[in-house]
Amino acid sequence: MDGKMLARLGAVVFVAIALTVTAIDMARKDEPSAPPAAPALQPPADPLRETLRRCQQLGEAAASDAGCLAAWAESRDRFLGRDRSGAR
Repeated sequence: MDGKMLARLGAVVFVAIALTVTAIDMARKDEPSAPPAAPALQPPADPLRETLRRCQQLGEAAASDAGCLAAWAESRDRFLGRDRSGAR
């Protein structure tokens, strides 16, 4: 068998395998998917996050809002790993 014939045979085998895999994949997509076994876990509500969202919506006015300033300080302390219960 010469190289040209071997290359043609390899191409035909490759196309046949690709068509088979495509047919199997298309057949699986037609099946209805099963519903999830358990509902996704929701993280507990974080009041700080809600306050920060409110401050974000206030825009420039948030810079003079005492609640926003306190929320930003708490967020900063959480990020830096500081303990807010001790004295500064």
